[in-house]
Amino acid sequence: MPNILHFMIPADNVDRARQFYSAIFGWTINEVVPMPDPGGMAAMKYHMITTGPVEPGTLNTGGLYKRHLNEPILDFVQAYDIDAALSKVEELGGTITMPKTPIPGVGHTAMILDSEGNLIGLLTSVKS
Repeated sequence: MPNILHFMIPADNVDRARQFYSAIFGWTINEVVPMPDPGGMAAMKYHMITTGPVEPGTLNTGGLYKRHLNEPILDFVQAYDIDAALSKVEELGGTITMPKTPIPGVGHTAMILDSEGNLIGLLTSVKS
């Protein structure tokens, strides 16, 4: 069954957010990882978050980055077959906001709005 694989937190002040999440939750937030420009957004400086040890049924990775617009926290759902998932979005009342896009060394991603207007990321790995 597809599960949430990764989350992304936009921040107006990344250093302040790093201190907040580290102090409140004990998360480890690593140095900047450069991200490619997948679709017109400015390339972002991305900080990897580890929320704790890997445990069955839990999510333990995320990212923190400088907010570009007024975007919400974004969850990425594992898409074992991203093409099949995307083929159903519009017929079920959703919208594809970013088509399938390669992430070198990781897999592919896409962004959709669900039938209620919520932004959701799809992520498939090269292993899937």
